Amino acid sequence: MNDITTSARYRQYVLLLLLAVNLLNYIDRQVLYAVFPLIKADLGLSDTALGLLGSAFMLCYMISAPLLGWMGDRMNRARLASAGLALWSLATAGAGFAFGYRMLFAARTLVGVGEASFGTVSPGLLTDYFPRERRGRILSYFYLAIPVGSALGYLLGGLIGHSLGWHAAFLIVGGPGLIFALPLFFLRDPSRKGTDLGNGARATAGMNSSAGKGYLSLLRNRSFITNTLSMAAMTFALGGLAQWVPTFLYRMHALDVERANTLFGAVTVVSGLSGTLMGGLLGDRLQQKSGRGYLVISGWGFLLGAPVAAYALMTPSLPGCFAAIFVAEFLLFLSTGPLNAVIVNVTGPQVRAMAFAVNIFFIHALGDAISPTVLGWLSDQWGLRTALLITPLALVAAAFFSFFCTRFIDDDSACAVQ
Repeated sequence: MNDITTSARYRQYVLLLLLAVNLLNYIDRQVLYAVFPLIKADLGLSDTALGLLGSAFMLCYMISAPLLGWMGDRMNRARLASAGLALWSLATAGAGFAFGYRMLFAARTLVGVGEASFGTVSPGLLTDYFPRERRGRILSYFYLAIPVGSALGYLLGGLIGHSLGWHAAFLIVGGPGLIFALPLFFLRDPSRKGTDLGNGARATAGMNSSAGKGYLSLLRNRSFITNTLSMAAMTFALGGLAQWVPTFLYRMHALDVERANTLFGAVTVVSGLSGTLMGGLLGDRLQQKSGRGYLVISGWGFLLGAPVAAYALMTPSLPGCFAAIFVAEFLLFLSTGPLNAVIVNVTGPQVRAMAFAVNIFFIHALGDAISPTVLGWLSDQWGLRTALLITPLALVAAAFFSFFCTRFIDDDSACAVQ
């Protein structure tokens, strides 16, 4: 192992840099949903058309992920991530110049391509700096960007959109990413953990150098498949809720865009931070006692969070709604680090970027690439509250797949080259 991976100061720098970029990832992703009501009024769109804007991002994100994952296993991961950061930052800012639906749609598709390059390589790049027993905690720190970045996207989108309009919101949040593109480009890409092993490992690595064989090995990995299905069900629910809850608060509780996004963002950042950190800590502790610990903590979080999410949507009380949102988000974010750590633990180092690419493809293809449009269409038919009530059912499905995955995890973890 070289001095890059053993220097504590450099490891901390890598974690902070990738966390900062991931924060921008989710800010630029979520700002769209904060200004949904403003775009709807300005462009005269239906809820279905609004949902398609979210789906456009996710469709390009998931379609480009397999190719970018294959590239990430064969080239410098930091430079690939840097190029993606520059692309999605420019595309986000470019959305601020969109004065029609088609231009806005095109800009969001480019955001998806850029973010896919970062999402496929960054978890493996980060975990190669740390030992196996700390993966759950380290990935939980990295994925703190989901609640914090999402909350900042809602807050900034709501505040800027309310004061200056939705065009300004995209222009302002898109710029900072270009500042981080250069330090990310020059980040050192460490050797993949497990590549400097014996002749048998080298033979395995050579076999997996073929993209077709690498992806085929993932399709035979039962833990990887069931874990991905759990994450897909979770993503369907969370993706749909993340895009439509600010609009739900605007319509059902008569909050203006600024207040709805400010309150929702504040609740999300506190519940997400505490839930993600707690999930990483509890997951690592349970994992030390049993190889199923990451899945157990995630499954129970989904199962307990489903009825709480349903209550948040049904209660007429605004304080009750926000209290339930807080509890539900805390429980759901418990799974953030653990389920991503499962991917790392059950896949060999030479296919790890491809594993995250396949995971990205399927969780979005079955999840938030379709849920915004599905929920938008159902909202046009039945109303927004009724449409959103299908999301707790998806959380129950996520719990089922998490618990079902425990049947295979021990065998698949033992077979993976770590």
